[in-house]
Amino acid sequence: MALRDRPPQPPGSLYVPPHPTVEVMVVDDSAVMRQRLKQIIESDPSFRVVLASDPFEAVEILKKAVPGVIVLDVEMPRMDGLTFLRKLMRQHPMPVVLCTSQAERAVTALEMGAIEVIAKPDWMNASRLPEWSANFLESIRNAARAGRLPIRDDRAAAGPGEARHSADVILPRASFRPGPATTDRVIAVGVSTGGVQAIQQLLTGFPAGCPGIVIVQHMPADFTQAFAQRLNNDPKIQIEVSEARHHEPILAGRALVVPGSAHGLIRRSGAGYRVELADGPPVCRHKPSVDVLFRSAAQAAGPLGAGVIMTGMGDDGAGGLYEMREAGSLTIAQNEATSVVFGMPREAIRRGAAKYVVPLDAIAATLMSWNANPDAGTWH
Repeated sequence: MALRDRPPQPPGSLYVPPHPTVEVMVVDDSAVMRQRLKQIIESDPSFRVVLASDPFEAVEILKKAVPGVIVLDVEMPRMDGLTFLRKLMRQHPMPVVLCTSQAERAVTALEMGAIEVIAKPDWMNASRLPEWSANFLESIRNAARAGRLPIRDDRAAAGPGEARHSADVILPRASFRPGPATTDRVIAVGVSTGGVQAIQQLLTGFPAGCPGIVIVQHMPADFTQAFAQRLNNDPKIQIEVSEARHHEPILAGRALVVPGSAHGLIRRSGAGYRVELADGPPVCRHKPSVDVLFRSAAQAAGPLGAGVIMTGMGDDGAGGLYEMREAGSLTIAQNEATSVVFGMPREAIRRGAAKYVVPLDAIAATLMSWNANPDAGTWH
């Protein structure tokens, strides 16, 4: 913009150019749904919405201009959303947010490369719509950031007066205190955007006798069980995977996925460990929260614990991973080159929480080397 094109400025002020907008394409066969989603998305001035009634119309739009993000329905008459997503990811990969209440299809979409999946709202329940709209907008922002697009940071995007709880609301901070003599080790994993594929690859690297694993994947409550079942049915994964139940033992050769409806904590149980599911507000804007899981691992396991923070937007888990390192745990952050979004690992590294920064395909091997080392203290 030339100086003569700039709007008049008050004396002594510094000119700030307008923030570029990100184009979001909404693909949905319902005209009412398209307009409702458009209204929600454009409540954030960072976004401008273009509408398509089905994938065929979307393809015609894509021939002329490429949006920053696509919001995609599943059930459409001429071509379903998953078929379109599969073709899109082969020919023109881009950030996609899938809007569906079908858990199996949601997990399939994430495996195929969708950045985020959000359950469709109950439009008749007016009291829940503001919360759903805020979560939906955050999914759009995550997708935009994953596409390396100009979008303001999520910590600055919170609404005025929005509470941002720390792990203190679920679990007070405390130092590690050794319990009954044990050599059992436990692994805590936290992941968000891009995590479905990352978790699949991570778990393929563990042998059947690996330490027990507890996973927090930021995912809507209705989808975590289907996600765990999909992992458990993967022939490349040698360990057992299931959605965690309250007070379930954490055993060698098993991975437990914390439900999307609760915070997950690792607790000492005699000479071993168990999962505790706790209700409460979101922590770092997430439920379940990685910070809560990591803090509990620091308190329960200390030097017998390992924490892994992987691809994801924001800073959930960075503080908890630092507490794990202080307690003598092994702490690992996924490296930037293999992360879909480097937000969570970057923040953990910035705070000095990660002892090692490791490519995705080497994380399991690093953990198994730690497990084989009788001197846990050398790793923290």
